[in-house]
Amino acid sequence: MTAPLTPPHQPSSHDPDWPPPPPPPAGPAGDRITAAEVLQGVLVTLVSAIAGAVLGVLWLNLAPRVLLISDGKGVYLRNSEGETAIGADGTFVLLALAFGAVAALVVFLLRRRGGVPLVLGLALGGILGSLLAWGLGSYFGPTSDVVAHAKAVGPNVTFEAPLELNLGAAAMLAWPLAAMIVHLALTAAFGPRDAEPEPWDQPTAYTRGPGRS
Repeated sequence: MTAPLTPPHQPSSHDPDWPPPPPPPAGPAGDRITAAEVLQGVLVTLVSAIAGAVLGVLWLNLAPRVLLISDGKGVYLRNSEGETAIGADGTFVLLALAFGAVAALVVFLLRRRGGVPLVLGLALGGILGSLLAWGLGSYFGPTSDVVAHAKAVGPNVTFEAPLELNLGAAAMLAWPLAAMIVHLALTAAFGPRDAEPEPWDQPTAYTRGPGRS
């Protein structure tokens, strides 16, 4: 005589008297990234990169200029004790932080649910926008050929030094970091909340069918 596969005190899961299994949990962790979200992230990247041109124009017009002077033999700082050398970096970083914060606010207002593509779009777009701003400011600013510029203006004549970023990569990260931090804060504070799953705390009473022992 063989033993039954299912003990008498543990009915099969196919038994109608046995309570159904709990529903699978639902939430953002199980959500898949859709093509629409990817497209939105690409759009955010492109718009942010184009906005870098505005940042470049503002930086070119608002950054303090370093003044140089030549005596015919060499080129020197007009004011060696001035702080204008770091003023261009500070202006760029402050403008980049403002652009990142505004970009995050606009994206949040248009798409409150957020998503990975949007965050990546803010980060990548901020880097591309910063690079474009740096390139435009340097290109349309004073020439980088200081020696030729000094010869052109003549000795004992003050002229402007090239517009440069001494911070380099650190300045490039100001925009994307500000965008991600502000977007994360807005999403945490004002973003939509997922509905709580219904608790599976009402077990169905198991009753033995007729003829069971």
